[in-house]
Amino acid sequence: MGAASIAAAPLPAAPARGGSRKVLPGFNLTLGYTLAYLSLIVLIPLSALVLKTFTLSWDQFWSAVTSPRVLASYRLTFGASFAAALLNVVFGLLLAWVLVRYEFPGKKIVDAMVDLPFALPTAVAGISLTALLAGNGWIGQFLEPLGIRLAFNPNGIVVALIFIGLPFVVRTVQPVLEDTEQELEEAAMCLGATRWQTFRQVLFPAIAPALLTGFAMAFARAVGEYGSVIFIAGNMPMVSEITPLIIIGKLEQYDYGGATAVAVVMLVISFVLLLVINALQGWQRRRAGA
Repeated sequence: MGAASIAAAPLPAAPARGGSRKVLPGFNLTLGYTLAYLSLIVLIPLSALVLKTFTLSWDQFWSAVTSPRVLASYRLTFGASFAAALLNVVFGLLLAWVLVRYEFPGKKIVDAMVDLPFALPTAVAGISLTALLAGNGWIGQFLEPLGIRLAFNPNGIVVALIFIGLPFVVRTVQPVLEDTEQELEEAAMCLGATRWQTFRQVLFPAIAPALLTGFAMAFARAVGEYGSVIFIAGNMPMVSEITPLIIIGKLEQYDYGGATAVAVVMLVISFVLLLVINALQGWQRRRAGA
């Protein structure tokens, strides 16, 4: 083929200005399916919850969500969830660190056991913890003579929430630790940094967003937990009664308006707290990037 023929060969047509080729074919169809699925699973049920609450007058709504028994359940639910999430951040980080940085016999078994709360039914977890921590349980029989009661009171609720929330922190922090270069820590220690300075100035900025994410997920999971808590809490009004149990009780009494009113308050508080946590995550990422 001559040079003239090569020069005369047509070139591929350039894409029109403003047009872009989509990597995923059928983007409009897949986006529509995603939005429809999200609406059916999340938006429509939440909208029905809010609309059911509108059947109450303002006085009825306020009376339902501010009764002393309900307020006590708010304090216990969110307080225990916050305490459990904080403890999970500390011990979840330690567990993730051990799984990433050390080799020891049975490591794979320990790593698999972290996911046990995901697979274990929550009712089974509650019964197991009660059997261990009750006054006549395997562990509780030694703690109760010392004045330490971990079952049938708010302490048991915190223990149950720690159990179901720990995997969220471990599985969120673990991949970040695996990607963190150990050479940076070794360089900091060679330059004279102490272990605490190395953790605070080198390691912590890298894992802080993951820790906040794990905290948020563990907290959100704990707020809505029901099955593992009711067996170990004791469910005493004004003492160890969680908000989900209040909602279940109102439903059993056919007080659907009161149940949805309490649920809407929990929904709003949880959404605001998660929004604040996400804002902190964004601030931490911007600060780390700067």
